[in-house]
Amino acid sequence: MKVTISEVGKYVGQEVTIGAWLDNKRSSGKIAFLQLRDGTGFIQGVIVKSEVEETIFQKAKSLSQETSLFVTGIVQEDSRSSFGYELSVSNLEVIREATDYPITPKKHGTEFLMDHRHLWLRSRRQHAVMKIRNEIIQATYEFFQSQGFVKIDPPILTGSAPEGTTELFHTKYFDEEAFLSQSGQLYMEAAAMALGKVFSFGPTFRAEKSKTRRHLIEFWMIEPEMAFYQFEDSLKVQEEYVAFIVQSVLKNCSLELERLGRDTTQLEKVVAPFPRITYDEAIQFLHEQGFDDIEWGADFGAPHETAIADHFDQPVFITHYPTKIKPFYMQPDPEREDVVLCADMIAPEGYGEIIGGSERIHDIELMKKRIEEHHLPLEAYEWYLDISRFGAVPHSGFGLGLERTVAWISGVEHVRETIPFPRLLNRLYP
Repeated sequence: MKVTISEVGKYVGQEVTIGAWLDNKRSSGKIAFLQLRDGTGFIQGVIVKSEVEETIFQKAKSLSQETSLFVTGIVQEDSRSSFGYELSVSNLEVIREATDYPITPKKHGTEFLMDHRHLWLRSRRQHAVMKIRNEIIQATYEFFQSQGFVKIDPPILTGSAPEGTTELFHTKYFDEEAFLSQSGQLYMEAAAMALGKVFSFGPTFRAEKSKTRRHLIEFWMIEPEMAFYQFEDSLKVQEEYVAFIVQSVLKNCSLELERLGRDTTQLEKVVAPFPRITYDEAIQFLHEQGFDDIEWGADFGAPHETAIADHFDQPVFITHYPTKIKPFYMQPDPEREDVVLCADMIAPEGYGEIIGGSERIHDIELMKKRIEEHHLPLEAYEWYLDISRFGAVPHSGFGLGLERTVAWISGVEHVRETIPFPRLLNRLYP
């Protein structure tokens, strides 16, 4: 019976065949241990010389790393393994022998591994990170669709920019200028006016010349927009969503978290509601902590965000940022026009901002004024102004960066490990 590694628990005591690759091996004179992987998981295959034909045992001892094969044996429970099972191998069939596989069990440099990203994905660590990424994506769909949201796909090629044009990739769209999308937000706002509550999940692009561990050139965003939702309503959705995906990973990816050495006690603290601090309070707190370089009206850098997050030890909202440092579409606080009804959610443990959101402006005259103040071409936003022109309502939304969220939940240091094929300032290969 042909099964996957993830299914072997259903077949304890039975003979099965697994299609797999050899991750690693070790052997003595009388026994060989094969570390096998098939994409669904990892399992150890044990071959005892006295229990198989001599040719089978010698073949097992000569296998090279990443050779593909069919392995047949009896599924056994194994309490010593975190997986819980192993395979007592009775036969194996080589499909294709691999020679000179470049990524060996020894330590390799980052650039070497990035040059071989298409192969590095096969490693146990990268496998674990991708499984956690997949769980977050699955939980995202489950959460929003259970809450009555409709999935909408905004365009990747756009004629306007939601946050200005200085960090966009320009391209020609036949005889006019276009950009690779830095956010689907404006289109999602339009969709919310048609469908009430919507969310998107897709690639976005930033031509930001940054080399930090938090930045990618191409990354994926989850962007919900909600008609008739005001600022406080949106914050509630955000904290419930993030708590939901963390709990989903804890429940369904325990093996992967263990493989990564993740301290899950930190994740177990992620329960809504989350603490909040206003921008004004954050500035005061930072001054008390010795950050004399930050003044009111400046945006926070990584050290500032980390200091605030460390104080709360769980995700924290920083709210009511100054109007002048935020995008044109954010609704001013009705009691203070110098700040807007917005919030950034800062992840703990130094992972920085994972969500940015706000209530959106729905007054057309104020929106026109903001577009002009940001020196954006009014004609390019005429379609967007129709949202306010025809049946304007209060509405709110936010964007969650998938890769930063994967990095935080999985505990990896750099976002380059959280996307299958990262695009960085100095990397477009492979």
